[in-house]
Amino acid sequence: MRSSMLSQLRVLEPHPGILAFYDGRVAGHRFADTPNWVDDGALSLGIASYALIAGAEAIVYDTHVSVSHGRFIREALAARGVTDIRVVLSHWHLDHVAGTEAFDGCEVIANARTLAHLTERQAAIEAGTDHGLPAINPLILPDRMFDGHLRLYLGGEAVELIEVNIHSDDATVLWLPERRILLAGDTVEDCVTYVGAPEDFATHLADLARLAALGATWVLPNHGAAEMIARGGYGPGLLDATADYIRHLQADDPRPMAEIIEPWLTDGTLQYFGPYDSVHQQNRARVQAMRQG
Repeated sequence: MRSSMLSQLRVLEPHPGILAFYDGRVAGHRFADTPNWVDDGALSLGIASYALIAGAEAIVYDTHVSVSHGRFIREALAARGVTDIRVVLSHWHLDHVAGTEAFDGCEVIANARTLAHLTERQAAIEAGTDHGLPAINPLILPDRMFDGHLRLYLGGEAVELIEVNIHSDDATVLWLPERRILLAGDTVEDCVTYVGAPEDFATHLADLARLAALGATWVLPNHGAAEMIARGGYGPGLLDATADYIRHLQADDPRPMAEIIEPWLTDGTLQYFGPYDSVHQQNRARVQAMRQG
């Protein structure tokens, strides 16, 4: 049954000055009664957008699954005295850019690949034919681009934007070197990554190693368990678990997901969540299709 659009949106604070706006992973909670990309891939898996706050300034990392969610984020920041917001998009997928209209007047930052993907798909996204309904109309495009790396400052703290190819070829993660916190977007998920391009597995693994080399103490994914995010996030083992899972896909491991990730479930790195079984099945199907040419 459909519930109020924002009825299950909760605000977590995993670290001082870092808010997670989390929705989903609630039985029976749906955005709409009919099939749609918000429920079937975002809320079903649980999704967070983040805000980094320093005094009157904030950086919003992804604008959530609807304009209403985006407005909620902006109003929550205003209630904390924030008047200056910059938006950073983690990648082009709809559940991360849908609320951008709510940030009218704010700078929207993304890497050049994200802009290219959104520009190419803009008409279809606005018509609701790219990934289906709901349409995002108007789709707000980023107005500041970078390639590879960009350093921002928030209240004197460095915020590093790093471009990688994991999950999508246009991913941007945020790295807070002073606090050793990695905001990872969709590059890692609990409990397995969603693979769109298995032909890029070698690049995914190289970029996961590059992120692991940063030496993060905490990893905050956009798709994960609310209780894990609330307590500060995941440890760096989430990066290792993701790389291990990709290697199993490379080897065409036929076992169920729970068996493949069992060591990481046992040591507490991952938390089993049933809806990811279908993600694993989709991943295997894409690998099989690639192998068959």
